[in-house]
Amino acid sequence: MTSRPVLRRLIDLPGVDDLELKALMKPAYAEAEARAEFPEIDDCSRKLFGLTAEEAEETPRPADWDDIERRSIPQQVLAFEDAGWDVTDNKRRPLRVLGHFNQQLWLALRGVAGELPFQKEDARPDSWGASLAAEAARFKKR
Repeated sequence: MTSRPVLRRLIDLPGVDDLELKALMKPAYAEAEARAEFPEIDDCSRKLFGLTAEEAEETPRPADWDDIERRSIPQQVLAFEDAGWDVTDNKRRPLRVLGHFNQQLWLALRGVAGELPFQKEDARPDSWGASLAAEAARFKKR
């Protein structure tokens, strides 16, 4: 029995949840032009990935680059999941602010530019260990 690996969630990174909430309340935050009006978007991007969306756009791509960041959002959501990232909200809808971070995340994931944010190891027990502990507790009750 193989367990599905735990995906890193973009919304769990510092500042992304706040921007997502702002985009929910004020849809202009989700627009590509919003970065000029709302500098906190670029600030968050620089803190997380070491570069802004504009810098990511200007970054030269390797010759074999597949323009993944130009694909439709649903295609990118699936591709991010294959790469170990969840870029959806709690209702499994793509984040409204994904367009502000997708290029940086792709570049960092593929080692072209920027960096992935540090994430400490998950201290939660694995599901196998948890199910074994639950089974032992049920056995003791008998």
